[in-house]
Amino acid sequence: MDVVDNIELTYLSISDYEALKEAMVESYTGLANPYWTRKQVETLINQFPDGQVAIKVNHQIAGVALSIIVDSSKYEHLHTYKQITGNYTFNTHRPDGNILYGIDVFIKKEFRGLRLGRRLYDYRKELCEKLNLKGIAFGGRIPNYHHYAKDMSPKEYIEKVKRKEIHDPVLDFQMSNDFHPSKILKNYLEGDAHSKDYAVLLEWDNLYYEKKSEAPSAIKTVVRLGLIQWQMRPYSNLEGLMQQAEYFVDAVSGYRSDFALFPEFFNAPLMAENNHLSEPQAIRELAKYTQEIVQHFSKLAISYNINIITGSMPEIHHDRLFNVGYLCHRDGRIERFEKIHVTPDEVKIWGMEGGNHIQVFDTDCGKIGILICYDVEFPELSRLLANEGMDILFVPFLTDTQNGYSRVRNCAQARAIENECYVAIAGSVGNLPNVHNMDIQYAQSIVFTPCDFAFPSNGIKAEATPNTEMILIADVDITLLRELNQFGSVRNLRDRRTDIFDLKKKRKKNDL
Repeated sequence: MDVVDNIELTYLSISDYEALKEAMVESYTGLANPYWTRKQVETLINQFPDGQVAIKVNHQIAGVALSIIVDSSKYEHLHTYKQITGNYTFNTHRPDGNILYGIDVFIKKEFRGLRLGRRLYDYRKELCEKLNLKGIAFGGRIPNYHHYAKDMSPKEYIEKVKRKEIHDPVLDFQMSNDFHPSKILKNYLEGDAHSKDYAVLLEWDNLYYEKKSEAPSAIKTVVRLGLIQWQMRPYSNLEGLMQQAEYFVDAVSGYRSDFALFPEFFNAPLMAENNHLSEPQAIRELAKYTQEIVQHFSKLAISYNINIITGSMPEIHHDRLFNVGYLCHRDGRIERFEKIHVTPDEVKIWGMEGGNHIQVFDTDCGKIGILICYDVEFPELSRLLANEGMDILFVPFLTDTQNGYSRVRNCAQARAIENECYVAIAGSVGNLPNVHNMDIQYAQSIVFTPCDFAFPSNGIKAEATPNTEMILIADVDITLLRELNQFGSVRNLRDRRTDIFDLKKKRKKNDL
């Protein structure tokens, strides 16, 4: 094709049949029955017109994509082309199915090189998303396999194609369009001598698929975060502390935030009344306030319609001291999280122990994780949470010096990149000269993002002014994480070499 004046993607019409037949005969020279009959094409168009499209160059058919909708249970097991098409009658098409199954796609030789096939696949993906289907599947030919059949199995052949040791024009193209091989189909297409009757089941997952449910869903995709950069100041009693906490909850909920994040040990000012005691005794006195504070926060979460992450507080369980926090849902549920890695000073000065339990939390804004300060410096924890579907990681922290803060900040940003998630960190500022071991604080609260085209180039969505009491409000879009996982410049989660390493949680006998 010397000159291209016009390219258009159009629905296939039965009036296109003769041109379609001619194009198929030219494209499938190695097959015994290379074209569909007029009746078969008419059936497809009548049953599922949106699934049958042609791409035309200078008003001539250059390529075609034909599809049906099937139930996932019909293709998950081994099947043949004849079975999936209902003996070529297409009576397997189910308008209420959940998989777009590709029946045919081809580009005429004279039009190859114009990337027309990509346009057809992109249309299928858009159609899949529009119809809210789980994904796309089809049996892909491996037309160069007959050159290697004597020396290797289909599995070995596919692995070599994936490693670019062997070129297969069909499989290479499909994998470059984000389809991944799922299984080998034996005796798939009768008469496909070039593929030795083998095919590869190729799949594409729709990241936007929402499982149909009779129950109403309120899961949000754009989530507003409210971070509280808390000023340490003296409080005469618990009532004064919670009055200040409510002020901040009121402020961030006034901006319709979905989450309020408080810092680690934000309630440390209450230790002032026990400054005459030793540090271990003083913090155990502070722990006596924890449950009352949690109940206060739960009431605030309900009344201000916001999920509150309470930062962290000391808590005594079976005479052992832990650093814990609570997630107070706006629907009244309360969940607990623990600091896993306590710092050397927490052990040395307070006799604090690390917890044993780590989990993701299901919220009305999706799955979240919470790690307390030092925990974010251990990448295994956040990776375990990412494996369980975490989209947002919240990190309440407390650091006294800038170098301590830099450890938390830099590790938190790394967690956002490697786990393809958002990370929100919030800390305390100011000083408490009348509380031992809590003299000074340094913080800059930040919301980190992955570093790719859909996100800020420096990976920072929003940041507070260092060492200043304030709130920070930021919106994060969960759908961008789904796109990153599928189409990112790099795909950290998908590219993990789990064939050579494994990461999993262990259950300890002394779990709380």
